[in-house]
Amino acid sequence: MKVSGMKKAFLLVVPFYLILVTISCSKENTGGNNNNCNAVPKAFAADVNPIIQTFCNQAACHNPGSVNGPGPLTNYTEVFNARTNIRAQVQAGLMPQNTTLTAAQKNTIICWIDSGAPNN
Repeated sequence: MKVSGMKKAFLLVVPFYLILVTISCSKENTGGNNNNCNAVPKAFAADVNPIIQTFCNQAACHNPGSVNGPGPLTNYTEVFNARTNIRAQVQAGLMPQNTTLTAAQKNTIICWIDSGAPNN
């Protein structure tokens, strides 16, 4: 049985495509966050703000009057307005300086931002 060039290409490409689709669909899309955010606490007042105030709103960092990075991070509006920058810095492990957040703390901030950064 002789198979034409077009059929050979089809027989090679289709299985590869199916494998690729299967692999890509099996990965959860979390915007760069490798964890499932369903079980992560992500209320601003109870979960996110305490982390921000403990690690970011420090003298010489993001306290009132700060000109560092996005400026002060003392309330919801300031944190919300800086959320894209905060997410990138936390995800990369660049912030906060001089300390490291736990994986749970990073996930709390990232999942809160990824869920729309609600004022809750």
